Amino acid sequence: MAITSDYALGYTKSEHDRLIRQATRIAPYTERLFREAGIGPGQRVLDLGSGVGDVSMLVARIVGPSGEVVGVERDAHSIARANARVAEAGLCNVSFTQADVNQIIIDKPFDAAVGRFILMFLPDPASVLRSLTRLIQPGGILAFQEPTWIPLLAFSARFPLWSKLLSAIHETFLCSGVNPEMGPALYRMFQEVGLPAPAMHMETPLGSDANFTDLLCDLMSSMRPLAQQHRVSLDALGNLDTLSDRIQAEVTASNTVVSFVPMVGVWSRKPTAN
Repeated sequence: MAITSDYALGYTKSEHDRLIRQATRIAPYTERLFREAGIGPGQRVLDLGSGVGDVSMLVARIVGPSGEVVGVERDAHSIARANARVAEAGLCNVSFTQADVNQIIIDKPFDAAVGRFILMFLPDPASVLRSLTRLIQPGGILAFQEPTWIPLLAFSARFPLWSKLLSAIHETFLCSGVNPEMGPALYRMFQEVGLPAPAMHMETPLGSDANFTDLLCDLMSSMRPLAQQHRVSLDALGNLDTLSDRIQAEVTASNTVVSFVPMVGVWSRKPTAN
């Protein structure tokens, strides 16, 4: 089984740039999750669906020079950009491999496997988690950060245009087989693949500046071809070229904050032999 079907949002330069902007904003939340899960100096960590390298580089700084991070990614262009960014950052403990999860060749087990916003895109995430457990040593960590859209949609209801934007993204996800409730689903899924019931928490960034609201406007731009493919109407959003400015005007006029996608942090340890 492949690590994923074709990534729903594509591999264009604009999508890579969007991922980097998003990663910059949510990095503290991801770092907090990994540290709480027990990832630390000297560990060898696998990053599933490493993309352009943001999570891998974040973990590389946590594990330090004595640790190692291996990013697994299916897209060669993403790996090329990730390698360039790692070199620019001066990190010597990160490498990337182009592979499917069931084709990863290892010389020794990992101490941890991690990922962010990746399981939601997989056609069979339980099978992937089961494969990952075979790649980590007993007592090793599995830690993932995945979304839940239900509270986001509820919180956005008071903003007419913002709410329409989120609804269009959510509908497109559902039509394309993406699971926007992957975060809460992991409680049961971890146990189904033989892991202990995971520890979990949910964090929700809030903001009102244009850079914040643009995180989801940019997501809509990446998803536009997918929405058209699945005949999800975007008419209620008006001209997409001016959507960002109109969203920001709505939020500014409200004199309050809107929410980014709530992120569910989930972690557990592989059982040790009796």
